[in-house]
Amino acid sequence: MSELLKSGHAVTVLHRSGARALPDGVESLIADRNDGEAVARALNGASKNGGRRFDAVFDNVYDWERGTSAAQVEATALACGDVGRYVFMSSVAAYGQGLDRREDDPLAPNDFRDAYCRNKAMSERALFRLYRDRGLPVVTLRPPYIYGPENPFYREAFFWDRFRDGRPVIVPGDGRRLMQFVYVKDLVRACVAAIEEPAAVGEAFNIGDDRPVTQVELVEALGRAAGVEPRWIPVERARIEAAGGNPMGEPMYFAVYFDMPSLTEAMGKAERILGVAPTPFGQGLRETYEWYLLERGERPPANYDFEDALTAGVRP
Repeated sequence: MSELLKSGHAVTVLHRSGARALPDGVESLIADRNDGEAVARALNGASKNGGRRFDAVFDNVYDWERGTSAAQVEATALACGDVGRYVFMSSVAAYGQGLDRREDDPLAPNDFRDAYCRNKAMSERALFRLYRDRGLPVVTLRPPYIYGPENPFYREAFFWDRFRDGRPVIVPGDGRRLMQFVYVKDLVRACVAAIEEPAAVGEAFNIGDDRPVTQVELVEALGRAAGVEPRWIPVERARIEAAGGNPMGEPMYFAVYFDMPSLTEAMGKAERILGVAPTPFGQGLRETYEWYLLERGERPPANYDFEDALTAGVRP
């Protein structure tokens, strides 16, 4: 939003609640994005002429509690009418599984076991059908793990809190699962480029760092950003699972959703067409750590009881 405002764009935000304060000059529309009729009413009621045209729409919202289906995404796209560009935030998860996945590789099938992967893949297929059948000027972005300042998920800060408290980090299994990242500022630049570059229409883009890292390499990189030598303790996943460890929430052992099977992308298309080169991982982490230092005073003390029980008797 801030980048669009700095560039002189008029910005409208559609969200479910008016409780969130928006910057001056930003228009607020209220609707549940999962309700296509409500979205259409909000858009049509926002103009005295019974409708309005947007130069660009960024569809960034996924309902983690209920899921957001392909039909709901399609309804939103149709409600936007004659939009100049429709940028859909998909995910590496749309591939479902695999390594070095390219943009023209098949996405997860409609019966894929994970609902999030399935919904993202089906939503992309629906949008590209609209592109072929109705000319919807769609662009989809497939980021891996997003990191950077103002991350709402307990991810980078999870590790830095433990370094700050002199704690070791639990590494699940052998720590070799691969993870790939994108700096939030690079993703924002890709979003802006997606509405400006004519060649982006009808295309999907992997966007992120060229090289994935292992879980151990991630811990080491986070330590370097914080200027500390990190300590970690390997714990078998079977033991973590038996104790109730939750990759999505409490009791947490390796940040939110960070202990997942390896899934990586081949990069290059976004730099070639959108002109977005990845920020070096170390630089992005250092900038994120500076933000963390400013914000950490607001965090409540972490509870390490679960980790202590897991590591009791395990040598680092």
